[in-house]
Amino acid sequence: MEPINQVKSVITPLDRKNVDTDQIISKEFLKRIERTGFGRYLFYHWRFDEQGNERSDFVLNKPEYKGSQILVAQDNFGCGSSREHAPWAILDYGFRVVIAPSFADIFHNNCFKNGILPIKLTEKECDEILEKGMQSPYHVEVNLEEQTVKGLDGSIYSFSIDPYYKEMLLNGWDEISLTFQYEEHIKAYEEKRIVF
Repeated sequence: MEPINQVKSVITPLDRKNVDTDQIISKEFLKRIERTGFGRYLFYHWRFDEQGNERSDFVLNKPEYKGSQILVAQDNFGCGSSREHAPWAILDYGFRVVIAPSFADIFHNNCFKNGILPIKLTEKECDEILEKGMQSPYHVEVNLEEQTVKGLDGSIYSFSIDPYYKEMLLNGWDEISLTFQYEEHIKAYEEKRIVF
């Protein structure tokens, strides 16, 4: 996984609640074997009409949000089935950070395991960021080390994160790598104890 510390980007404001994993990546696109290539199907039925043409009114199709790495949504993001394809699609599309007031537990954990930083802010804070982002392109800097989201307008929002997942994302480790690192630390500590 790629390490995450600072992510500077315009936000993509997805002003919707209860976005479920079937809306994130629809079941007809789950037959792929590899983890890559799912980004083109992200929010497919919201992004495209029945003929496969882009819907100009959907936020991901608006030019001012192209290249965005930060998705901001409403409550209960990632609810529904536990498919790991949902974070794969989000990451493959280019998002490194998802901000919402709350996440479904399995989706939340799957984000960490796949190199995405899910940030929980209050509903009021998310509403504020979404409103700014819908009025005009709103640029923020996410700093994982400091656990802050800073707007270019001077706004600062703080978030909490489990130290285990913070270390994992900062170093770009998956769970196997992190387990190995801890085992190495324990081994080194025990060797020092033996010397003394």
